[in-house]
Amino acid sequence: MTGSALEAVLRRDRWIVGGAIAIMVALAWAYVLWLANDMDMGGMDMTGFRMIPAGIGIMLPASEPWRAIEFAYVFLMWAVMMVGMMAPSAAPMVLMYARVGRHGRARGQPFAATGWFAAGYLLAWSGFSLLATCLQWFVERTALLDSRMAIDNHLLGAIVLIAAGVYQWTPLKSACLAQCQSPLMFLMRHGGFRGDLQGCLLLGLRHGGYCVGCCWALMALLFVGGVMSVMWIAILTLLVLFEKLTPVGRWIARAAGIACSAAGAWMLVSPPQ
Repeated sequence: MTGSALEAVLRRDRWIVGGAIAIMVALAWAYVLWLANDMDMGGMDMTGFRMIPAGIGIMLPASEPWRAIEFAYVFLMWAVMMVGMMAPSAAPMVLMYARVGRHGRARGQPFAATGWFAAGYLLAWSGFSLLATCLQWFVERTALLDSRMAIDNHLLGAIVLIAAGVYQWTPLKSACLAQCQSPLMFLMRHGGFRGDLQGCLLLGLRHGGYCVGCCWALMALLFVGGVMSVMWIAILTLLVLFEKLTPVGRWIARAAGIACSAAGAWMLVSPPQ
């Protein structure tokens, strides 16, 4: 295959993979907006009740224990929300994987391998979603979560903000962010393109693990601003994008850490509303 022909194929691959990611992100955001609209009760007093994020207006007394179906709905909410928030910043890595695969096997079809790589990445965030669901259940059971799925405790909210801010300055955050910022370097360090299903899946899972290590503290801030707050979700999505995709991403992360710590300190000294 000549250089010009290969370049044409690579451009086609980018359009196909990029289009698939864009569709997936659009569907995830549509689902999140649908849930947020369903849970917005127009100022109705929700004291003593909680909404189940199912999109069909299910409301239960706050004192009633969770059922299996509610746990499933909450997990689905977190998993889809993580797709909408994290897939845009993972797009360069997925596109790079497809490109390396095409270069390595000019006559092959790297789309299946790229799909399994992306599946491994999403599997890592699904694991985080499961942990977030368990945490939400625990916080809700201890009566520390309000109807907006936000922490209803001044001290706990301040602690979460400060902890997230401090984490932004840790070596672990920097190490994970470095892996997310350099897709080609990540592939070179971990064996490059994998043609087998297991290798693709495990490599995607490893990259997803770095991504979780980079962003889990920021995702925990959803409990401060409200898990179903569309504005808060959008702000954190943009922050993750700027951290990973800009040359000054590390300084953006540290600036965000200072802002979170300052907001948490202000909450500690200010009286509860």
